[in-house]
Formats: sequence, structure tokens, C-alpha cells
Amino acid sequence: MESGTYRWVKEDDTSRKPKMPNQKKLGRLALLAAVLVFLLILATTCWYTVDDKEQAVVTTFGKVTDVTGAGVHFKLPFGIQQAHKVEVNVYQKLELGYRTDSATAEGYDVVEDECKMITGDYNIVNVEFFVEYKVSNPERYLYGSYDPEDILRNLIQSQVRNVVGSTQVDDVLTSGKESIQMQVKNLVTEILQEYDIGLTLVDVKIQDAEPPTQEVIEAFKAVETAKQQAETVVNQAKAYQNAQLPSAQAQADQLTQNAEYLKQARINEAKEQVAMFTAMYQEYQLNPQITRARMYYEAIGQVLPGVKLYINTGSADGVDMVLPLESFVEQVEEGE
Repeated sequence: MESGTYRWVKEDDTSRKPKMPNQKKLGRLALLAAVLVFLLILATTCWYTVDDKEQAVVTTFGKVTDVTGAGVHFKLPFGIQQAHKVEVNVYQKLELGYRTDSATAEGYDVVEDECKMITGDYNIVNVEFFVEYKVSNPERYLYGSYDPEDILRNLIQSQVRNVVGSTQVDDVLTSGKESIQMQVKNLVTEILQEYDIGLTLVDVKIQDAEPPTQEVIEAFKAVETAKQQAETVVNQAKAYQNAQLPSAQAQADQLTQNAEYLKQARINEAKEQVAMFTAMYQEYQLNPQITRARMYYEAIGQVLPGVKLYINTGSADGVDMVLPLESFVEQVEEGE
């Protein structure tokens, strides 16, 4: 504006507008961000980790193509390949006839539909089983059946009722539990091997077995007490037997020794009599008259020990001379 005159000067509009970033630069930044996101998604979807207790079943477009063990593994991204992890080295439990429940006072709930069974002698009992199993084939476990745990539960329950139904009630409640557990395990194992649902039975144990009512429980307790008392009496009898056997054996040995002694004494006596008879026979052959008279007098002395003996010497004139033998014997003894 000059000499009092106003002069308007038109300013450049561009000088007033803020400068905008370069469009190419923005495009590069957007592309870089997209690449980074893509790489991040690729990194998170292409790798998976399997721990030492698991195995992973890898599927490509829904078809099983691999089973991997512990470690870090690669797979195709965007759902082309998927890894389904399964615990294989962990024992899992199955409760039959009861369910563990910490909210109750007893710590578990009874499932009567599962535990109530009938025995081979038509008695009703409540039997609860604790089962351990593990996954042996993750592929068969995931795709071999719809619900392998439910199949295993139904299978065990079927075989338990089969075994209990052929067992006496006393065995179910007392001494036959070990046999029942073994039979159930063998039967279920055979069926699992035949149908192969990817599970292996590890152990079957009877958690509890009891009659359904308190009166029957008391009766079985009384029977069990009587059995224990009977076993105690039998053990006492065996102990008495073991204590008496050495004494009886000693008496038997003594009787045997006495019999052997008497036997030998009779044999020696018989031999002595044979020797005496032989000697007497030899004397008889030498002097028959004298030996016969001697034998006669000895026999009289043995048969009539209190009789006095006299010797009739005889005489020529018919007068017999009778001499007492006793006096001669006494004189001979006195002379000695």
C-alpha cells in the first residue's frame, strides 16, 4: 500500500496449507506392517510344541499324515495342517459305581445304577471299581471311535457284571476280590485288543464291596468274624500239633528201640536154647541112660520145686534101701 492508497496483495493459497506426507512413503509403511503381521501369523501357526507326556496327531486337509513326539515341530499354516495333542504317558482314572466329590461329607457320591449287582448265588451287592488306563494309540483314540472313554466305561461295567454274576457273594465281599479284578482286567484287555479304540487298561481294583442294607452288612461281618475265629482255632491246633510231634516221635523211637532190644534178646535166648539142646543131645548120644535120668530128675525139680527126692538103691535080698538125696546134696554143699 503506497501514498495513502490501499493495495491488496493476493497471497499464495499454497503457502497457507500444511504439507502432507508423501503417499509413497505411507504405502511402504503399510506394506511393511502387513508383511510383519503376515510373518507373525506365519510364525505362530507354523510351529507347535509337544511335551514329553504328549504326542501330536498331524492332519493335512483333515487326513492324518503324521504322529509326532516331544519337541518343536513345523506344520503348514492357515489350517492346511493341524496338530492335535494327546496325553499318552499319563495314567487316567475311571470311577465306576461312585464319583469323587469333595463337596460331600463322605468325599464321594454313590452311583447305584453302576454299583448295584447280583452275584452268582442271587445276592445283591454294591461293588465300586477304580480303573486306570492310558492312551496307547493317539490316532485311534481321536478317530477310531466317537467317545473312547464312554466306550471303555460301558465295556468295564459289562465285564464286571459278567464276572460278579458268576461269583459267590462270600468271594465278592471277602477273599475273592483279587480273582475278580484279574478276570475283569483280562476280559477287557482282550476286547480292547480286538476293537482297538486307542486305549490300554492299566489296572482294575475293587474300591469297595458291601451288601446293600445294614442288616445284611452286620450278618456278613458276623460270618467274617466266625471265619477268623475258625482260622485262629486251626492255627492253635497246628501249633499244638507241632509242639506234640517231637515228643510223640521220641516216644515212637523209644518203643522201636525197646522192641528191637526185646527182639534181639529173644533171638539170643533162642540161640542159647538151641546150643543147650545140641550139647544135651551130644551127651545123650554118649551116655543115654545117665543123660535120661539126669533129664528126668531136672524135670521133677522144675515141676515140683518143694518135693524132697530119695534114691532107691535096691538090694539083692529084696529089701530096698531108700536114701534121701537132699542129705547128700547138703553134705556136698557143706563140704565145699
